[in-house]
Amino acid sequence: MTNPIRTTSDVKFSHALTGPYLPTPGKVPGWPFAEMGRWKIDADGSADEWVQGLIEWRREHRIRIGFDDSLYRDPQLAWSQSNFVHTLLMVEDRYFYDPETGRYTVDRYLDDLEARLGRVDSVLVWYIYPNIGVDDRSQFDLVDALPGGVAGLKQVVADFHRRGVKVFLPTMPWDNGTAPNDAPDWERMAAIVAETGADGINGDTYSGVPLAFHRACEATGRPVVLQPETTAQAGDHILSWNLQSWTKRVPDESIPTVLKLKWLEPRHIINIENRWSRQRTNDLQHALFNGVGYVAWENVFGFVNLFTPRDGETLRRVAMVQRRFADLIAGANWRPYERTLQAGIFASRFPGDGRILWTLINRQEYAIDGEQLSVPHDAGTRYFDVWNGVELDPRIDRDRAILSVPMAGRGFGAILALGAGQALDGLDGFLADMAARAALPLESFPARWTAAAQTLVPIAPTAPHAQAPDGMIAIPAADFDFVVHGIEIEGYAAEGVDVQYPWEESPRRHHRHRMHIDAFWIDRFPVTNAQFRSFLDDSGYAPADTRNFLKHWQDGAPPAGWENKPVTWVSLEDARAYAAWAGKRLPREWEWQYAAQGTDGRAYPWGEDWDATAVPEPSLARVMPDPVDIGTHPAGASPFGVEDLVGTIWQWTDEYHDDRVRAAVLRGGNAYQPQTSHWYFPQGYRLDEHGKFLLMAPAKDRSAGIGFRCAADR
Repeated sequence: MTNPIRTTSDVKFSHALTGPYLPTPGKVPGWPFAEMGRWKIDADGSADEWVQGLIEWRREHRIRIGFDDSLYRDPQLAWSQSNFVHTLLMVEDRYFYDPETGRYTVDRYLDDLEARLGRVDSVLVWYIYPNIGVDDRSQFDLVDALPGGVAGLKQVVADFHRRGVKVFLPTMPWDNGTAPNDAPDWERMAAIVAETGADGINGDTYSGVPLAFHRACEATGRPVVLQPETTAQAGDHILSWNLQSWTKRVPDESIPTVLKLKWLEPRHIINIENRWSRQRTNDLQHALFNGVGYVAWENVFGFVNLFTPRDGETLRRVAMVQRRFADLIAGANWRPYERTLQAGIFASRFPGDGRILWTLINRQEYAIDGEQLSVPHDAGTRYFDVWNGVELDPRIDRDRAILSVPMAGRGFGAILALGAGQALDGLDGFLADMAARAALPLESFPARWTAAAQTLVPIAPTAPHAQAPDGMIAIPAADFDFVVHGIEIEGYAAEGVDVQYPWEESPRRHHRHRMHIDAFWIDRFPVTNAQFRSFLDDSGYAPADTRNFLKHWQDGAPPAGWENKPVTWVSLEDARAYAAWAGKRLPREWEWQYAAQGTDGRAYPWGEDWDATAVPEPSLARVMPDPVDIGTHPAGASPFGVEDLVGTIWQWTDEYHDDRVRAAVLRGGNAYQPQTSHWYFPQGYRLDEHGKFLLMAPAKDRSAGIGFRCAADR
């Protein structure tokens, strides 16, 4: 059926077109066609006129935005035009950093990715969110908090470069509530880039990274590729200096979408970002169709969302084709919606000097084999099914070649034409590699997603204490309704978010469990600086990782007047060492909550309603307040008389881990509430809330906002 709608010759593309996608054939601006009838449209029938209108719109729109392509012609930045597989690396990832040895393990991280997904072109090293805001350290302070500080990050960059992987570093414009900095963000980032040798800057929440970042980096002699998270708001003029960008998940409609910035400048590689997706076929089809890349993001702020084996293998094959023909994919004459012979098959043409690459996708659920393309033919031209690694023997019909390739349901394809006398170095080896991979069809790889199972780290019981240890309160045995939920900002209520208690089958945000708790002892107050000093003096404890250990102390002692304030700048490991020395242990989370709540399910230790006199006054200032002395707010005591549970200091409890992530459950919250953004680590004053704090290394885990109290067995 021929498309009955007005063509693009009649309905021009508006210069005010917004959003990351261009309208598809059969859905041009101004035509209110019902989605339920899309299957009736012959997109192929209107494609030629549609593309012609798109070409005219591009010519006009480039003039309107004052497009300048000089940075795309800079040889130092040309690598961005083949940056197809881009991964976001959480520094807390256990494959990247080994806390046992205190070493970065870049090779282990990349070896794992290459085994499952194929080669990686670039990595975004992510060290700020979601822990930022638990204290007043800014995004730039958190670079210094990494193991080895900036020098450690420099070595990480060098290790990635040794493997041929480019490195992006993040910047976050919303971080204006933590400790102020003495220079604009672009100058601070330029200094870090220059010192570490990084290659790009990712602008978290930016819809266009400001030109000031490029100029600041260029002034240091280290120009970078700028990469905003989105482009929806800033305007298309940012294309001149943002050489790459992310786009969010693309529509899963019958007709694939053309990505606007890639169309405006084919050298602009967009990376499709769909962090919560568990089935990535639609995204990867759009990547192949548009000639763009993909954000291979699996550790999503502590939520493990691994590729299924099928998606991992699909990404590998798509990227193999894209890298091998990157010069064609970035060429100026890309033609989307190349005319195809079968309904549901969509193709793009990427022509170059004596060569043409067609990429094909099947939007139908069923396989479509046989003749797919009819293309102009010159004598001597050879054709190759590069997706399956074989040379084709086309049917020649006068001046046209009819090309046949198999297309699996929701499948992929790619065809190369080489003109008479043309040769391509390495083509035979590439075809052999693709043929070897094609021997196992994508449908043979498992496609079922499962959540990563978490394990609760054991806590050894203490020797029983028949009498109350000094400063501890007896908590009686009871049957307890343990009701709590995670307050992570992202992840919605998806399976895999938050933690997995031993009685649960998978991690989830909301938890409820009726349980018996044996009698135990718990500290009335958090451990103080004076008590921690006694531990050091008596035990001689010295952590292997000393970075940021007791950072607030002076000359090996608490500041004057800080003796009775809760000790901070101690890692989970430091807290465990103190507890062992004292013949105690850290409390299980449910013990902490029971000691704070009793058995009536109250919202706060003192009752159901908020009482401002029961906690330190919350601070909205950029610099976090000093903690108050213990015992300053007796009105905040729990039914058992336990004090300083809420609003004084976050407190270490349990640790959970899976293959990728270690995280500690924090309870109680502190008095610091940084403003300007809802992305800061949320406070958890209510007793049915807990914080999930990602663990990397003591150097980074230690915080001015976290302390602890101990428990012991009876």
